[in-house]
Amino acid sequence: MVTIRLARGGSKKRPFYAIVVADQRRSSRGRFIERVGYFNPVASGQDQNLNLDTARYDHWVGLGAQPSERAAQLYKQAKAAA
Repeated sequence: MVTIRLARGGSKKRPFYAIVVADQRRSSRGRFIERVGYFNPVASGQDQNLNLDTARYDHWVGLGAQPSERAAQLYKQAKAAA
């Protein structure tokens, strides 16, 4: 099954998450199909907190991808901001 989920990156105590479309069987830090955005929870100043390509997100959901709980929350947040 294909899922839309967060893949953690960044350094210790400075998380940075890529929002990716990936096969459920793959590692959360491993191979993915497409990167559709990013989430930076510790953004400050001019840094952007959330960047999500909602058109690609909708495309993958239309094809049957299941978003994780957090990815669905971030999608709602991105739609409200747009």
